Amino acid sequence: MRNARLHPQAEAEMIEAAVYYESRQADLGKRFLASVQDAINSIEINPWLFPVVDVDVRRCLTKVFPFGVLFRLSDDQVVVVAVMHLRRHPDYWKGR
Repeated sequence: MRNARLHPQAEAEMIEAAVYYESRQADLGKRFLASVQDAINSIEINPWLFPVVDVDVRRCLTKVFPFGVLFRLSDDQVVVVAVMHLRRHPDYWKGR
């Protein structure tokens, strides 16, 4: 099992989304973060289950929320490059 590490910009967008959801409804931000963590846990267990969306990037969809966790595999870890809202421009994260 590989450990996950979040790219600083991926962590920032995850926190931004959680703050937004929390402002909409109490505890919704916490539920969002739990959903992202569930996705990351699934990725750590078996990253090969998830489809390739770019040359070396795979995507795991979160449950309930319209977000995808985009990640790359290295020898000993998973690098989360984006926690992306699915309505966002699909290539915005490619410079990471």
